[in-house]
Amino acid sequence: MLTLSTNLATLQLKNPVMLAAGVLGISGPVLKRVANAGAGAVVTKSIGPEPREGYNNPTVVPLNEFSCLNAVGLSNPGYLEFSKEIILAKQENVPIIVSIFGADIDEFCTIAKKMEKSGADALELNLSCPHGGKYGASIGQDPQLSGEIVYAVKNTVQIPVFIKLTPNVTDLIPIAKSAENNGADAITAINTVRAMCIDIETGQPLLSNAFGGLSGPAIKPIAIKHIYDLYKEVGIPLIGVGGIVSWEDAIEFFLAGATAIQVGTGLLRTSFLDMFNELTEGILSYLRRKGYTRLEEIIGLTHRLKSYRGSLHE
Repeated sequence: MLTLSTNLATLQLKNPVMLAAGVLGISGPVLKRVANAGAGAVVTKSIGPEPREGYNNPTVVPLNEFSCLNAVGLSNPGYLEFSKEIILAKQENVPIIVSIFGADIDEFCTIAKKMEKSGADALELNLSCPHGGKYGASIGQDPQLSGEIVYAVKNTVQIPVFIKLTPNVTDLIPIAKSAENNGADAITAINTVRAMCIDIETGQPLLSNAFGGLSGPAIKPIAIKHIYDLYKEVGIPLIGVGGIVSWEDAIEFFLAGATAIQVGTGLLRTSFLDMFNELTEGILSYLRRKGYTRLEEIIGLTHRLKSYRGSLHE
């Protein structure tokens, strides 16, 4: 029987479609609703060492084709307060992956330990926020520091540890390899792309923070290329994220090498109560039409094809 049941590190997902960090994941009741809507796993908003209000409005600028520019500023209630929300979210029996951030190794480990104790099924280390200041992508741009954080967290908790990578670097591979060598269980790629918009009438940036992260369909080709490249270089599972608004987008990520996918900005396209089922039904229909019996058969398939309409290699 054709199923989308997916193994991700030690997690068992009923399907590979996950809620991405930063979207709808700040409260237990909302996480429960997302789980009920058909998500295979939910990733929380990034949680830090202390409450943060984030930046002043405007923090989100809608663009065309469901893309948007955002600079929220890692707003969150702090890890001590958020631990209560995990308990509520766990009631739906869907894996809860807590996204965490910190300014240094000690902060990452302190938060990780508390999140595990509160019931988190896995952690996603946010080393890639493009507008997070000292908490942002500057950490994730350093392969050695990224590896040290992964190593420290892995030696603090027993649950799987994922790392979310920034595309705002020249080469993701050294960072990914450092994470893998230091014990990361999976890699999530990519976070948003640094970008900016200016109001031509006032001459002022549209975001209060001046610049932010671009998300949505505009970044999907970038995300696909990174997943494709990472698949060739690392041996741990890849979680693809960036611009997924349809089941066709999801299939592209699997072909490039992703084991699972995350949906964020794409939830703006329709009610999030429908999006997860739309994606899973579309993926199943594609597999049936192509004669596959398992999702694993198409993961990384593009790499195994012998002929291309041109070289995909640099």
